[in-house]
Amino acid sequence: MSKTPEVLFVCVHNAGRSQMAAALLQHYALGRVSVRSAGSEPADKVNPAAAEALAELGLDITAEIPTKLSYADVEASDVVITMGCGDTCPVFPGKRYLDWALDDPAGQGVDAVRPIRDDIDRRVRGLLAEILDPHA
Repeated sequence: MSKTPEVLFVCVHNAGRSQMAAALLQHYALGRVSVRSAGSEPADKVNPAAAEALAELGLDITAEIPTKLSYADVEASDVVITMGCGDTCPVFPGKRYLDWALDDPAGQGVDAVRPIRDDIDRRVRGLLAEILDPHA
């Protein structure tokens, strides 16, 4: 991995799952990991229920803008985590790929999004531990 590990979270709309994961990893990593997120078919705005669920943890993603996945995003990343984007994510040799099977928060209320947020939170904490101490 590069000096500062690069992690990319990818989902279809880059409005819910990947945005929550990116915000949580940035929060916990405290600058020790470079984090980005993207979508294969980005939405116009962040999912309001995802934003509300993260606000409950003191994190604000309301200013984030869903972005289109690019080859450059994948190429720059050490770890690529897909969340339901299927085969739309380009594959580069030498990258670590993980697929997190998560429910889609699209069209869901905050009560349905909280368990998704909590699942992502657990996975992000585990990922961060692996990235920062791969020999543990």
